[in-house]
Amino acid sequence: MTQAEQQYIDLYSQTRQMIAGHSAPVLNALRDKAFEDFKRQGFPSRKVERYKYTDMQELFAPDYGLNINRIDIPVNPYDVFHCDVPNLSTSLYFVVNDQFYKKALPKAQLPEGVVVESLCDAAHNHPDLVEKYYGKIAKTEEDAVTALNTMLAQDGLFVYVPKNVKVDRAIQVVNILRSDVDLMVNRRVLIVMDEGSEAKFLFCDDSADDRHFLGTQVIEAYVGDNAGLDLYCLEQTHEKNTRVSNVYVEQQANSRFNHNVITLRNGVTRNKLDLVFKGEGAECWCNGCVIADHSEHVDNNTLIDHQVGHCDSHELYKYVLDGQAVGAFAGRVLVRHGSQKTTSQETNQNLVMTKTARMYTQPMLEIYADDVKCAHGSTVGQLNDAALFYMQQRGIDEHEAKLLLEFAFVGEVIDQIKLEPLRDRLHHLVEKRFRGELGNCENCKIKKS
Repeated sequence: MTQAEQQYIDLYSQTRQMIAGHSAPVLNALRDKAFEDFKRQGFPSRKVERYKYTDMQELFAPDYGLNINRIDIPVNPYDVFHCDVPNLSTSLYFVVNDQFYKKALPKAQLPEGVVVESLCDAAHNHPDLVEKYYGKIAKTEEDAVTALNTMLAQDGLFVYVPKNVKVDRAIQVVNILRSDVDLMVNRRVLIVMDEGSEAKFLFCDDSADDRHFLGTQVIEAYVGDNAGLDLYCLEQTHEKNTRVSNVYVEQQANSRFNHNVITLRNGVTRNKLDLVFKGEGAECWCNGCVIADHSEHVDNNTLIDHQVGHCDSHELYKYVLDGQAVGAFAGRVLVRHGSQKTTSQETNQNLVMTKTARMYTQPMLEIYADDVKCAHGSTVGQLNDAALFYMQQRGIDEHEAKLLLEFAFVGEVIDQIKLEPLRDRLHHLVEKRFRGELGNCENCKIKKS
């Protein structure tokens, strides 16, 4: 047992009653099993296939503080966050660290029956619904970070969209990190899309303080028969932030899931996506865009599990790495026995702008059916010298030509976003990021380094 693991074992052993006392019975019911699973596994080493590109023990070694007593942290998120998406009407909610912000809620009314509230409150108000879904696909026996999150998480976000209800207005959730000391937060999200329902979500990760933050996040999303879920995740934090996010998705027959994860500024980010097709006729689009420089580290790891036939999956991840940045993408598509008529396309393309930047890529296909159409591929390279020369011959200086080519490269991912105002806003933010101007956003009081 390493020191990093032992500190969390000691923490839980000493504060178990306190953690449970500030949470809800449904969440508490899984804690002890998660604790035992964490003790048995420990943090994965780099010898573990799915964690070979990020040293998890190193990330969790520092001794961060935790707000176990749920002390109220003074912050008005409406005062410190003003990065709205022009022309996009949303129902805006905030999660401060790992706690749902209830002091001010959107005035816009959601359709009847739609629930967006604190996970703790939902466990009291809708115990049968939360108990039915919470912790069912985020299995603690299979992942130590998920186990750690399950044993420590005290609150988070719960969303339920009833049968055949379509939420026209996008639901925007802003996750704000706020603390006067270095802090660890453990956030939980549970999304349940009932049969025939539709909704779009925008999750924004931001930070209000120049402190070291360590965040774990587990998102469980259930997409019922004929349901549709769009999940857009945007990270704009700073170099002192460490983010470990595990997303678990289960799709039923004829459902649709669209996932876009955009990393514009960060410290260390490790995203894991596990998606399972449970019903035929389902389809998913999983896209990622990473822009990293300095010593930033971004690791995206995906598993798409075709357990039934007649399902389509599409993956497109693009990285632009500068400075001493490190990027990693490992994507595995598993087509099980009997999953005939499966279609899958997995693509990872990367630009490495300096000799000191590093990119690791590992797209994988594992197929046990014979009537499928599956392909995968990856590229790692630099900007095209011929294209740069062509643009300079037409009066565009070298620096501007590089920016234009980088912008066009990641534009393919941004263009996959179906919300037009968000797509336009991201094009603007990406351009500012390449020009080094993102840290001084004119609409936001939060300054990035």
